[in-house]
Amino acid sequence: MAGRTVVLIDGENIDATLGSSLFGRRPHPEERPRWERVTEYLEAHWHQPVLGLFFLNASSGVLPAQFVQALLAMKYRPIPLSGRDDEKVVDIGIQRTMDTLLDRDDDVVLLSHDGDFAPHLERLAHGERRVAVVALREFLSTQIAQLGVELLDLEDDVRAFNAPLPRVRIIQLDDFDPAAVLR
Repeated sequence: MAGRTVVLIDGENIDATLGSSLFGRRPHPEERPRWERVTEYLEAHWHQPVLGLFFLNASSGVLPAQFVQALLAMKYRPIPLSGRDDEKVVDIGIQRTMDTLLDRDDDVVLLSHDGDFAPHLERLAHGERRVAVVALREFLSTQIAQLGVELLDLEDDVRAFNAPLPRVRIIQLDDFDPAAVLR
């Protein structure tokens, strides 16, 4: 077992999923995940220290200083990447990090719904390390969902939000509470 969990956050993807799939607009700050809850949850879940890497697209040449300060205060390591307009800098940065992790013993958790990471996750999952994906399950790429890695729901498992999200999802019959839908 590894002695550390490396958390790779594709914040653009999480934000885009919340905005386009749930809210139909850019999420307000209070509708975004409480990022400190992610690392706290994962530290308790796998009983080891967590290194949180938050990938940012800084191709505009502007660094979101307030957000970077907030990430640092939550003990995340911001990774502001810049590149050409035709490059998905956040995806490429996360993929390169995943490739580097192949030669290390760290456990790995990805926060993204993006199927572009499936081949990298699959390679990481071969071996002794633990690999998980944190996402909103109903928006997760089927390529990732079929890998057999641990899947954790950002709202239900991690409890990263302050208020319930307006989600429609499959309910296990044993968990169905008719009183809840009759409110």
